[in-house]
Amino acid sequence: MTEAQDEFKNIQRKPGLQIWTISKMKMVPVPEQAYGNFFEGDCYIILNVSNSATQSTDIHYWIGNASSQDEQGAAAVYVTQLDGCLGGSPVQYREVQGCESAKFKSYFKNGLIYKKGGVGSGFTHVEANVYNIQRLLHVKGTKHVTAREVEVSWSSFNLGDIFLLDLGKVIIQWNGPQSNRQEKLKAVLLAQDIRDRERGGRAQIAVIEGGQEEAFPELMKIMISVLGQRTGHLKEPISDDKPDQNQISDVKLYQYEHFNLGQLLVQEVATSPLTQDLLSSTDCYILDQGGSSVMVWKGKAASDEERHSALSRAVGFIKAKNYPSNTKVEVMSEGGESAMFKHFFKSWKEKGQAQGLGKTHSVGKIAKVDQVKFDVMELHAQPKLAAQERMVDDASGHVQVWRIENLELKEVNPSTYGHFYGGDCYLVLYTYNRANKPQYILYMWQGRHATQDEVTACAYQAVNLDNKYNGAPTQVRVVMGKEPRHFLAIFKGRLIIFEGGTGRPGVVNPDPGARLFQVRGTHEMNTKATELPARAASLNTNDVFLLKTHQNVFLWYGKGCSGDEREMGKAVADLLSELDKQIVMEGQEPAAFWVALGGKAPYASDKRLEKEVALHEPRLFECSNQTGRFLMTEVADFTQDDLDEDDVMLLDTWEEIFLWIGNSANQYETQESYSGAVDYLKTHPAGRDPGTPITTVKQGYEPPTFTGWFNAWDAHKWSVSPAGVHIIICGGSYSAPGGPRNIKSHNQRMSSSISNAYVDQSPSRAKPSGMLHSEQLVETPQHQLPQGVDPEKREEYLTDAEFENLLGCTRDNFQRLPKWRQNDLKKKAGLF
Repeated sequence: MTEAQDEFKNIQRKPGLQIWTISKMKMVPVPEQAYGNFFEGDCYIILNVSNSATQSTDIHYWIGNASSQDEQGAAAVYVTQLDGCLGGSPVQYREVQGCESAKFKSYFKNGLIYKKGGVGSGFTHVEANVYNIQRLLHVKGTKHVTAREVEVSWSSFNLGDIFLLDLGKVIIQWNGPQSNRQEKLKAVLLAQDIRDRERGGRAQIAVIEGGQEEAFPELMKIMISVLGQRTGHLKEPISDDKPDQNQISDVKLYQYEHFNLGQLLVQEVATSPLTQDLLSSTDCYILDQGGSSVMVWKGKAASDEERHSALSRAVGFIKAKNYPSNTKVEVMSEGGESAMFKHFFKSWKEKGQAQGLGKTHSVGKIAKVDQVKFDVMELHAQPKLAAQERMVDDASGHVQVWRIENLELKEVNPSTYGHFYGGDCYLVLYTYNRANKPQYILYMWQGRHATQDEVTACAYQAVNLDNKYNGAPTQVRVVMGKEPRHFLAIFKGRLIIFEGGTGRPGVVNPDPGARLFQVRGTHEMNTKATELPARAASLNTNDVFLLKTHQNVFLWYGKGCSGDEREMGKAVADLLSELDKQIVMEGQEPAAFWVALGGKAPYASDKRLEKEVALHEPRLFECSNQTGRFLMTEVADFTQDDLDEDDVMLLDTWEEIFLWIGNSANQYETQESYSGAVDYLKTHPAGRDPGTPITTVKQGYEPPTFTGWFNAWDAHKWSVSPAGVHIIICGGSYSAPGGPRNIKSHNQRMSSSISNAYVDQSPSRAKPSGMLHSEQLVETPQHQLPQGVDPEKREEYLTDAEFENLLGCTRDNFQRLPKWRQNDLKKKAGLF
């Protein structure tokens, strides 16, 4: 036991994930590129530390369906020991394969992969850049995706799901004829994730539409060579699991204590609605959500025996109640309660809770302390800062930056390092030493407004640079606005993201008049400035903003920003302008400030957003009505990307309920969503006020009171689709964030060519009358256009699929845009 405790001392509480598997009754670290892969015969321990100021910590132990009782017992013991080494503050979760919690699934946005066997049986986790692979993955789910290894045979297929045939250098996605658009997109994202993390970005992805296999002859040759000829009919679809969060109002609170010779005494204390004063620091309690989940709360002054045995007592409680063995379990200490736990109580107050971010400043915990001035130079004396940021090093290595110009690499002047323009693509090579050997990270940063050829050339040049270093660099694709922590850190607080334009020398960017930058970060290692539309609606009470005009530079402090954020705002402001900065406090803006933003307008300024810790954290649910009951699937750690246009979503901010209606949401669910929200309030275990406001929000028309709950809300997300990986096979296309929108001539140079199975093939079926290939229209001089084509209306000759691919929206949505916006999109697509 002492040996194990020594091992835990080396585990750091650093933001992000750390995963171990149980092998020979010991904890063995899982390599990061294998995160999301779980052997069915093993147990795992997952430690997650949030990137928030409080660094809230969660420990999960995952039980594979084929794992042994000994391994399960060892995992439970290690979880208890790890919790103790981390001060007893983490929330502990028990996860069972196939029944994982929403929080657990949220760590693996691209999905979970269940693999046959186990490490103890001689199997190994993912090895990077290994291609001798042959496996079939059965993919299910739209919100939370899971992929399970199945027999490599046609008998594993069915008509309703997605299957990935992974052959190492090529991944073929077969879409069941009855699968939907969202399922197809999620499967593409999973295939991308496998390619990028396990194959160093070198595998190729191709897509086959089930039921239309004759349109994909080359790809089918590959599938048949592996699976054999298909005989007979495929199986009917397998019904998806019901949403995993069923609201249950019958919640009971039990007190437990040890009684005589280790026996457990459990006594019912109360039923819902619960109040916080029922919990005593000297005791431990079990909260039973009608058998769907069991939560254990450990008082700070409870006996050591009661606290240490909390997890095993929860499992014993489940057995005594005859609940299913996969019942979810959470264990938490007083002061470290999960958001879900607090939602069961009618009221919840944090001890020492501050009234507003602007009134207190604290590091690492919630406490009332004096305002502290942040010294930017202090960071130079903190080499251990990297441990707080989950980075490969302390960002003190060597940085080189290139920009894609005329499809070739052009070195960037070091004096402008950190300035990234949305009209460009960049390669950033970071070199650092580990064990006296050079290590490399190659970041590929793709501007939102870069051309398709530039995005493709960026990937091609990354391969060339990777080859120059004999494949040593770790390649990281960085989508504009989604920069990882280490990327921020290597630019030491100088990272500035310009929405458009280019950084090319000698090129004069259009003068926008006023420019507005949102500054987020508390020290040099986590700060960036992002340009937003220069209008009042872009402001947010929680942040610092820099407004730059020809005459003035305003530094605007929202009421919710901290002292650290203000200091970093000053530092970034000095990078952007040498003019004197006028400090503007929220609510005390001069007239010139509003004039520069085009006038006053509502923005995310709800007083509730100022609180350092909301009494109840907001929660997002995907909603559905089945058999008269309101069912929800919770989306943990949600972002704007979790709002699917096919869904109705419920955002619960406690004081208000928002119903977000996607443009393609099911008509029945849309009609029933309001009554469903009323049912949600009526059945809420905390006895919610039935008069809580319910606000319906339509996609594309979200008010600031809604968008303020989302970090870095993008108001143009649904009007123009960002550059993404766009796989086009025989006319079928799927977009996914983070890569080239079309695989064209540059792709032929990039790929190592796998039997021509997947390049941008010409459709085998004839185009509709009057329709032309995009190659005949894009960037084509007017005199070379096919006869009869109106050069001012080139988009009208595209098929619907190519129209959406090039312009990023449907024809109907395009027609709704103002003329200037239509022309702008056409210019970027090469159709003007």
